[in-house]
Amino acid sequence: MENREDLNSILEFLPVVLRSSALFWPSQVVEALKALSKGPQHSKVDSGEVLFLAISDLRNSLNLSADPLAFSTADGFSLFFDDLISRSEANKWFEGTLPALADSLLRLPSMLEAHYTGADSITCVGARAGLKTSLRLLKSQEPGIVLLSQELIGALLASSFFCLFPNTSRGANHLQVINFDHLFATLYDNYNEKQESKIKCIIHYFERIHSSMPRGNVSFERKVLADNHNLNYIPYPKVESWSKSVVSLCLFEVCSSGLIEDTSKEALEVDFANKYLGGGALTKGCVQEEIRFMISPELIAGMLFLPSMADNEAIEVIGVERFSKYTGYASSFRFSGDFMDTKDIDMMKRHKTRIIAIDALVNPGERQYRHEFLLREINKAFCGFCDSSKSEKYEKLFKDDENSDVKFEEDEIGIVSGNWGCGAFGGDPEIKAILQWLAASQALRPFMVYYTFSMEALETLEKVTKWIMLHKWNVGDLWNMVMEYSFQRSKRETGIGFFNWLLPLLSSHDPMMLDSPPQTLSKDLECK
Repeated sequence: MENREDLNSILEFLPVVLRSSALFWPSQVVEALKALSKGPQHSKVDSGEVLFLAISDLRNSLNLSADPLAFSTADGFSLFFDDLISRSEANKWFEGTLPALADSLLRLPSMLEAHYTGADSITCVGARAGLKTSLRLLKSQEPGIVLLSQELIGALLASSFFCLFPNTSRGANHLQVINFDHLFATLYDNYNEKQESKIKCIIHYFERIHSSMPRGNVSFERKVLADNHNLNYIPYPKVESWSKSVVSLCLFEVCSSGLIEDTSKEALEVDFANKYLGGGALTKGCVQEEIRFMISPELIAGMLFLPSMADNEAIEVIGVERFSKYTGYASSFRFSGDFMDTKDIDMMKRHKTRIIAIDALVNPGERQYRHEFLLREINKAFCGFCDSSKSEKYEKLFKDDENSDVKFEEDEIGIVSGNWGCGAFGGDPEIKAILQWLAASQALRPFMVYYTFSMEALETLEKVTKWIMLHKWNVGDLWNMVMEYSFQRSKRETGIGFFNWLLPLLSSHDPMMLDSPPQTLSKDLECK
């Protein structure tokens, strides 16, 4: 084991020890976990206050005392388990779920060894032959896939709950903290119901896997755009490439209400991500990305080994299971009970849930209309929407003499998205919607379902996209219009929005606006 490059790349970030070709826990940790696994009558851990003392002892046995937890972590554990949940819920946790977590931690070293032994013979469906799937640090600018069992993810997240991951080198490697101390400390420091509900989602996840351990897998892929013609990379399009593209625009369906994660069709579901995967999921964040991580906590595992994304990168996760229902958003977010995920399973035993994390420009202001930043945003979306196993095909798409004959493949996976980069990040919703449509089309996706969440700025989105489809514009046509508008906007020759800028073309006197609408999505793709 000690000669494995993949294991050595991640070992300093794991809580276990490698010695004499074996992974193991120190003896003091083994004894403590055995006691916890036998329940409160043996361990005496029957409250949040005592639980934190047990966590502190485990951390001391792993020599983590020099890496302090968030200041109010102990108070947060006590507040949640001793005051905020009922005594019957607490008893259920301390008598059943917590011992099961301790037992999974006892088995973590053997799970990891089995993972590395088996990973050498596994190739992900859709991935290029020869690509490794083992747990390792997936560094920036290095495309690759990690495939983890849901059982192993459960044990890794148990380590997060017990705050056993060393943090010393994470910041220097552009990795977020993955322990749950800030999640609980924030609950105490600035109590609010949404933070309580975030923790309830995590606790519910642990209760579910304790009652019935899932037996599937989850894959995490770093995608990279590059100019080096390496088949592991997706080709990086230049401004001229977009301008000359004659690829047809894909079908576009507008939904004013509904949620991306509730789509009934297999599609890439866009995560409006922070460049650090997960954003504020394990602190106090509670918008689109953080909520998704709470209702599908297996996503958190990616934070262990995926450093921050560069401008030419995206992260795709396939197979996470959803465990919780919820209502509200941001401060109104509330856990509302159990969710049974009925998504189909693929050949790799992954749920057919595909989540693509792409980070938008933060507070771009007027610079978002400059051509270099338009290129950054469209290429970020294109990277996410591409199928990385088809890099050769995308290479041909941007060659003048070849991309006019490209056809959409039947039954291919589409895109489900919304107002990416338009909330806290401050992007222009009209431009962002069009850029995503262009990227989805160039990535040869057959459709895009777009949730506007009733945003006023997008009231005419459906009208605009229908007109464009009726006039049979292609990717290059629409991109060039965006470029012209943005040039005028940058020069302060116009101050109106992109759709109003197009309004002369959308006159009600235009006879084509009276025609029947273009081809629409099939009934099972329509907005609910």
